[in-house]
Amino acid sequence: MEPAHHTINDLFDQLGLPSSDSDIAAFIEKHQRMPHQIKIEQADFFSDSQQAFIKQAYHEDADWVVVIEHLDALLREKAS
Repeated sequence: MEPAHHTINDLFDQLGLPSSDSDIAAFIEKHQRMPHQIKIEQADFFSDSQQAFIKQAYHEDADWVVVIEHLDALLREKAS
């Protein structure tokens, strides 16, 4: 069985967030300086259920992890 390939748009849909390219760009711009010591599943801009989904994906090594890690990298690009 071939693993699912999720896009960042799919992830935003799954998290219940606006998922157009412009919405995602605005989200990243708004939250881009996430400190490195904060795990993505602890980010205060995610709701409890969004944090739980991300944490569960890591725990289960789900196919969502690749795109979650991509979002994590985008959110840290300009962190100091």
